Amino acid sequence: MLDDSNTPAVHDPAVSDAVLDEIHRLQSDRPHRDRSRTFFAEGVRNIVAAVENGWHINAVLHSEPLLKVPIARRLVREQRRLGTPTFLVSPEAFRRVSRTEHASGVGAIITQRWSSLHGVSPRAGLCWIVVDAIRSAGNLGSLVRTSEAFGGAGFILASPHVDPFDPAVVRASMGSLFRQTFVRTNDVGLRNWLRRHRCQAVGASPDGVFALERFHFPRPTVVFLGEERRGLSPVQRDLCHYLVRIPMAGESDSLNLAVAGSVLLYEVYRARLARTRAGQPMDGKRH
Repeated sequence: MLDDSNTPAVHDPAVSDAVLDEIHRLQSDRPHRDRSRTFFAEGVRNIVAAVENGWHINAVLHSEPLLKVPIARRLVREQRRLGTPTFLVSPEAFRRVSRTEHASGVGAIITQRWSSLHGVSPRAGLCWIVVDAIRSAGNLGSLVRTSEAFGGAGFILASPHVDPFDPAVVRASMGSLFRQTFVRTNDVGLRNWLRRHRCQAVGASPDGVFALERFHFPRPTVVFLGEERRGLSPVQRDLCHYLVRIPMAGESDSLNLAVAGSVLLYEVYRARLARTRAGQPMDGKRH
């Protein structure tokens, strides 16, 4: 046993197998994730970030021989003291659900956290990112990590197609997902929110009128990113007040979505930081 807590880990193989089956469903079946409003995350970094940021932990799966990091052992003990169901399984059983190269020995079923659009401030954080379609879940995970790194508020998902709790998103975000806010809305709701708060929407597009390095980002800024192949949708372009392009010296005419989004977010961060240091107003102007 990891400790002498009065709430022991569940050792019953039948019960543990049922939990493993549930984890498999959460990993592979998005409709099941949506219905249950839960998802599975593994790894010490993810679980610590979830706990520290107040996400609800429904159950913990752990394998004692794989728990090499002291903080992971403390985390399991603390969750057990709080009454969270904890399931002790063999390393082989844990590896059945692990999607990492080296299984850390700890994972959790976690309740999804969603915020309503009318309840979030457009001035929160560096900016908000709006997406309505992404082909690669890993790209979204990388964007989540970049947004958190530069102080982004979170993501406004303007369609039901994007799933921030896909296993690939969770894995690629490296724990940053638990420090971002996620909003689900539609085009009408988003348009009304932008209008009500007088937000300036900036879209990234190869045919943008404004060069990225010369654009003065307004505050609050809402950044629109298009799907990997199609780019910004007609509705997104209609919602944008400005379209900016990323100048490139080579022959490539586009960048990977995660890379392009990261470049854009860094430029928002750099421009905002420079203006703050210079004591200049935060409002942007057309160029």
